[in-house]
Amino acid sequence: MELSGSTLVHYPSSQPQEENEGLVFDSTNLLQMQGDMPKEFLWPSGDLVNTTQEELKEPLVDLGIMRNGDEGAIANAAELVRNACLKHGFFQVVNHGVDPNLIDAAYQQLDSIFKLPIARKLSAKRKPGGVSGYSGAHADRYSSKLPWKETFSFLYAHQSISNSQIVDYFVSVLGEDLHYTGLVYQKYCEAMKELSLVIMELLAISLGVDREHYRRFFQDGDSIMRCNYYPPCNSANLTLGTGPHTDPTSLTILHQDQVGGLEVFVDNKWLAVRPRSEALVINIGDTFMALSNGRYKSCLHRALVNTYKERRSLVYFVCPREDKVVRPPENLLCTNNEERKYPDFTWSNLFEFTQKHYRADVTTLQSFFQWQCQCSSNFI
Repeated sequence: MELSGSTLVHYPSSQPQEENEGLVFDSTNLLQMQGDMPKEFLWPSGDLVNTTQEELKEPLVDLGIMRNGDEGAIANAAELVRNACLKHGFFQVVNHGVDPNLIDAAYQQLDSIFKLPIARKLSAKRKPGGVSGYSGAHADRYSSKLPWKETFSFLYAHQSISNSQIVDYFVSVLGEDLHYTGLVYQKYCEAMKELSLVIMELLAISLGVDREHYRRFFQDGDSIMRCNYYPPCNSANLTLGTGPHTDPTSLTILHQDQVGGLEVFVDNKWLAVRPRSEALVINIGDTFMALSNGRYKSCLHRALVNTYKERRSLVYFVCPREDKVVRPPENLLCTNNEERKYPDFTWSNLFEFTQKHYRADVTTLQSFFQWQCQCSSNFI
């Protein structure tokens, strides 16, 4: 998840820069107008290292067991999840209970967003420091290593008093003719919320803590939904759809189409994630890594672009309520007499850091704690 930001002199390798106000990502015309890939989209060779063509052997977890209450099967699934999260923080789930027709509808409506005229998309442009709205390659915030993609993001409050919060947002920024699109994503986010709580329960079991602990923690969360569109690129070997990073959020629930391109970094190499239409991809983020006291790894991943085919994905980033204090459960620490690996923090502070001060990468959490420490010392 690449989030917005402003210059932070302490972290020059990742600092956001707002110098591309004039660059508009219109993939239809961008490469036709210039023979070479625009320099803003070029990525360093270290980030472009080729995949081995190997596939990740991540577990495929059947969530049907959580509904039928087979404790033996649940324990086996929890062990699969535990092993994956200790190693790389990545697994997939099937029999997840999300209606495949709803997933199909979400993809259809994704097209209704990204096929809009560029001027209309820009009218819904994400505001500086915000998370909701349209972004074309993050070109309004960064001056280099731009991702070859368009995104449309919006917030979803788990316990909003409104049952039309997303519908209202779509109508307000894109117009009444996107009312149905908002309705589809309202239903999709409701399904993702329920699924996320089931996965949180399974994660708690896998860590040996109260199985309701993480479910309660995220019950009243404020999550983020993102639609991704990766246009074809005739210089796909020079750029990336999403650069190497870990997600600063807690848990990512993703459905990718059948084009492929998602890769995870494991054992010093990039491994492809096979698209499975019936499955949802799950990966651990920085915040849950802190909630597990560093036991579970925040998954390092990236997305490639395709020379000939467009790629699309639906991403739901699970987040706690902004003022929740992020700390691991006491019995997790007591079980093995563990020391705390991270200081307490609130999701709102980490969120602010990634929105205003730092471009998410592989060291976001460590950089955040340095920043937080520096901010505290400035007030002494």
